Amino acid sequence: MIPVTLDPIRLRLGVAGDGPAVARRLRLLAAAGASPLHLCGDPAAWPPLDLLWIADMAEPAAARLAAAAHDRGILVNVEDRPELCDFRNTAELRRGDLLVAVSTGGQSPGLAGAIRDRIGALFGPDWADRVAALGARRRAWRAEGRSLPELARLTAASLSDSGWLA
Repeated sequence: MIPVTLDPIRLRLGVAGDGPAVARRLRLLAAAGASPLHLCGDPAAWPPLDLLWIADMAEPAAARLAAAAHDRGILVNVEDRPELCDFRNTAELRRGDLLVAVSTGGQSPGLAGAIRDRIGALFGPDWADRVAALGARRRAWRAEGRSLPELARLTAASLSDSGWLA
């Protein structure tokens, strides 16, 4: 697995299927700042996509849809069908711009969720404001022309002074 974070503003995202898993995926993508398309019908009529999630769909139909998407160069995730997936979903913890993602490579989503919940107990909702405050400081330091090593030193000093990670 290769962990990355993607800018949803730059990508064309779609979700295919009909049911609670589709509704959940649409909510998660919207929470990430995406405007995903809820797709149905003939894939040939769909707009161009970069990533497609398929959920709440019977196996033969999901496999056919995944193959059609692959033929169009679209990266695909099929719910609970790792052999059809180009990427895996993670258990996400969001605190404003702080994103902690936990993955077991599809081996045990329940374990990933339990680990996410344990981390969530350590990093509560107040971390959204902390990230925003430190981000504002970093932007100011960059505007002053500080080097990357200086930014790292100033960040470490701010964290030490705040006691946030103590």
